[in-house]
Amino acid sequence: MARLTPAQYDVLERAVTKRGRIAVVRRGTEYIVIAERLRMDGGRERIESVHPSTGQPLEFFIDEVDSIQVLP
Repeated sequence: MARLTPAQYDVLERAVTKRGRIAVVRRGTEYIVIAERLRMDGGRERIESVHPSTGQPLEFFIDEVDSIQVLP
């Protein structure tokens, strides 16, 4: 997924501000994480998140993920 639509960004940004859960699929693996921050890193957008059970930090570059879904 190289780009997100403005509507997708709005939903993702709301999830970040509310520390909501998101499902990220990257290279065939689905990660359910708590979104904490969106950042720019070397011209690439990155989602900083944590695993909800372990608290382990996980980072995903938006241009490397297959899909992102905000969970209720």
